[in-house]
Amino acid sequence: MLIQDILAAKRDGQTLDSAMIREFVMAIASDQVGDEQIGAFTMAVYLRDMNLDETVALTEATRDSGHVLDYRALDLPGPVLDKHSTGGVGDPVSLVLGPWLAACGAHVPMISGRGLGHTGGTLDKLEAIPGYNVTPDHATFERLLRDTGVTIIGQSGNLAPADKRLYAVRDVTATVASLPLIVASILGKKLAENLDALVMDVKIGNGAFLANDDETRQLAMTIAEVARRAGTPTTALLTDMNQCLANSAGNAVEVRECLDIMTGKRRGGRLLELTRTLAVEALVAGRLAEGADEARRRLDHALDSGRVAERFAGMVAGLGGPSDLLDNPERYLAEAPVVRDVYAAHDGIVAAQDVKSLGMAVVALGGGRRRASDSIDHRVGLDSIATLGSRVDRHTPLARIHAANAEDAERVAEQLADCFTIGESAEVPPLVHDLLQDPSRNTHHTPGDTGDRT
Repeated sequence: MLIQDILAAKRDGQTLDSAMIREFVMAIASDQVGDEQIGAFTMAVYLRDMNLDETVALTEATRDSGHVLDYRALDLPGPVLDKHSTGGVGDPVSLVLGPWLAACGAHVPMISGRGLGHTGGTLDKLEAIPGYNVTPDHATFERLLRDTGVTIIGQSGNLAPADKRLYAVRDVTATVASLPLIVASILGKKLAENLDALVMDVKIGNGAFLANDDETRQLAMTIAEVARRAGTPTTALLTDMNQCLANSAGNAVEVRECLDIMTGKRRGGRLLELTRTLAVEALVAGRLAEGADEARRRLDHALDSGRVAERFAGMVAGLGGPSDLLDNPERYLAEAPVVRDVYAAHDGIVAAQDVKSLGMAVVALGGGRRRASDSIDHRVGLDSIATLGSRVDRHTPLARIHAANAEDAERVAEQLADCFTIGESAEVPPLVHDLLQDPSRNTHHTPGDTGDRT
């Protein structure tokens, strides 16, 4: 068909068949259509929507527009697993989850992204480690995946290339917030990893990608169903972003927190709890555990034995970072020259966090981006962030600022006071709001249960 005919059909509200969608997406990848035609397509989809069959076809075509990873030559002994998050603040789950799954027998080819707006990016956090190369050659990628079991890197130029052009046009045509386009963008890249199973971490709450909880739930359901229909067993969890996940938000500060978890210096907390919950789902989906109880036992043993830290250290060294990072983090993770505590105007209980504003406070310090071209200061950020339900007073700060200079610290300190609501009590939302499980799974449980339920 002529490209104009495909555009006209969607403009008029018609359903596109899979051949039409594939033809258009392949034309995008091969530069046979211009940005104006891509913009017409994204606007037509934004206004006319797509049904589930169309969304599956768009996702599969995006996946197939470039290289789909093939592990047969590597003869990997375990399943290929991964997770994807829709983005949050103080959310370095990937840094712990990848090596944790690898320590339990999985292989994790995690393709990650950078932060933009109020959300942080996994690649930005890892680049706080001197020498860490997020764009290794393919031979290094394969060697680490086989020998270490985990490699967290950036998207290569030939992985889902159609999505790069689609997203760039969506960003300047006010068509980002289209459910089919969001789903195809997320899954087109993830499914190109050729996974045996995927776990989706879909954030819900005031710091989530979508502010509307109903839209967020619909996104999670659609992602899970589209991925399954495209051939990848997928579990989606709706997880809370009404407060920062970790106790820190930034880049080097989040890496430090993750190192403390992997080396046993820190136990407990929401970051560890959610990472463990996602890992349980991944191990069961990848058939590395018969059920949640066995998965938890395997995970706890791997963490306590030091194998998780070893896998992370092997990945860092294999990608050009220091071999002794875990033993000497203070030697490598740069520290901000100005550190300042911020206190509440009066004593009380933290009743609410404005998570999006906390994320933008990190951006204001230089630790995030307003535009994709912005540079990052890996030293800056926040830590000791007061959690919902905790008491703050003149001895217990709302947060500690790590800033490049006193002026930045002063400016952000004024912003932070408005990010917290202090009251006499707090209602703390659950960490996991819901789990949308692959119906082919023969075990059913609620995250956090002590065992499986039938």
